[in-house]
Amino acid sequence: MLYRTLGTTDLNVSAICLGTMTWGVQNTEAEGHEQMDYALSEGINFFDTAEMYAVPPAPETYGKTETIIGTWFAKRKNRDKVILATKIAGNGLKWIHEGGDINRASIVSSVEGSLKRLQTDYIDLYQFHWPNRGSYHFGQFWNQKIKSSSNEQETQNFLECLETLKELIAAGKIRHFGLSNETAWGTMQYLRLSEQHHLPRVQSIQNEYSLMYRLHEPDLMEISVREKVGLLAWSPLASGMITGKYANGARPQGSRWTLSSRFNQRDMPQAHAAVARYLEIAKKHNLDVAQMAIAFVLSRPFTTAAIIGATNMEQLKNNVAAHQLTLTKEVLEDIAAARRDFPIPF
Repeated sequence: MLYRTLGTTDLNVSAICLGTMTWGVQNTEAEGHEQMDYALSEGINFFDTAEMYAVPPAPETYGKTETIIGTWFAKRKNRDKVILATKIAGNGLKWIHEGGDINRASIVSSVEGSLKRLQTDYIDLYQFHWPNRGSYHFGQFWNQKIKSSSNEQETQNFLECLETLKELIAAGKIRHFGLSNETAWGTMQYLRLSEQHHLPRVQSIQNEYSLMYRLHEPDLMEISVREKVGLLAWSPLASGMITGKYANGARPQGSRWTLSSRFNQRDMPQAHAAVARYLEIAKKHNLDVAQMAIAFVLSRPFTTAAIIGATNMEQLKNNVAAHQLTLTKEVLEDIAAARRDFPIPF
């Protein structure tokens, strides 16, 4: 397994991070435990979850994934083997913090809830799931709006959150802080404020990134490299789309596209055409397309880890093996050509 340093910390995390959001809806507790057992046996020491999970998010699924991880820790007695990341939900979901912003009160409440469900005393990486200002991820890229708040209001909220995190770090409840679904402006503001006021530093940014979705380039890419805020890439397979499983209108039973009733920004003609192109590239070079996609994400100089998820062990084993693949110059050239034809497929 490949290991990389998390930001400026002393933590070495596996380049393959085990994503968990299907546990509690698409996967049972026993299946979640089996996946964690296998991941650990393969050298994966980095697990990512969130208070909002399982997905699709709903009041009845809130906290289920963390609970499954917690029962695994309790049974296996191996909390020290895992670098654990979780997240506080942003605003908008009425059943979490009454839909309110990330602030002192919601952070304290969220951390306590996560610790209880996870059956642990500490969280290694605590992340803000999406900013109070909104996010261009989750299909919002095409209609992104700037919140009508002042810079002073945002700065005060950032400082309040960072000061709260400092208290929680001092109490030993969390170790480090990361962002998720954040912008270049937001990331740099957190970095500036933490330096000016001697507050916890951003160590990572968990944003969507894949062959199909490369909005981390160019601006966030440079921040990740120069400021040591590495990318934790979520959805490196574009919710499984890049495998071709949804081609020609296919909707496998129990798949995420079948379960979710939300608008699906990925289900567009140009996105399916891009998938077909990447499938051709994989076939040309005798590669598994999922492994090619994950290996590409891992090859980027700004990536700390690719977060993989699976609903069965065959998928998991195949995806984990991607860390052993090094893409040739010829493969990367074909990928670059495909990107020019399909720069933003969805």
